[in-house]
Amino acid sequence: MSQIKLVKPTLEYAKDIMKYRQEFLDSGDSLDGCGSLRACSSAEEWICELNTLENTETCPDDKVCSNTFLAIRLSDTKIVGIIDFRHHIDHPILSVLGGHIGYSVRPTERRKGYATEMLRQNLMNCKQYGLEKVLVTCDFGNIASKKTIITNGGIFEKEIVVDGDKIERYWIHL
Repeated sequence: MSQIKLVKPTLEYAKDIMKYRQEFLDSGDSLDGCGSLRACSSAEEWICELNTLENTETCPDDKVCSNTFLAIRLSDTKIVGIIDFRHHIDHPILSVLGGHIGYSVRPTERRKGYATEMLRQNLMNCKQYGLEKVLVTCDFGNIASKKTIITNGGIFEKEIVVDGDKIERYWIHL
């Protein structure tokens, strides 16, 4: 795996943000950890929405404050993943199946260890923010995500069923 760093999305990465989005749309995969990227028609629109979520003064009432980061490969500055962390999960969906952290890895960059490193770096952000533990969930059949969570200290809490889908809940103590 090449080295990566987590950076706040900026227009510097606009072209690659939209390529990232298109790769997911073409593959039919979900854009976990990307907020509204699927629905946005431009990187600028997406970045504006992310900026409103960063603090309580601008965060809409139906959302929770969060920070989103691009995982940038240092060797070529390509986006290999996107990850977010929600400042709290006092929300009917997040407290059950969304958790504190969501992430995705570009389909063409999977199975290279990026998700594990993204989560490791983001856990440091969570700790700096003051969180003591975080809830991370994954679909029952998503073995790669399960391994990523466990490698980063995830402790299995329970399995739940939501709309017929099995979800695994893990807690990571920071």
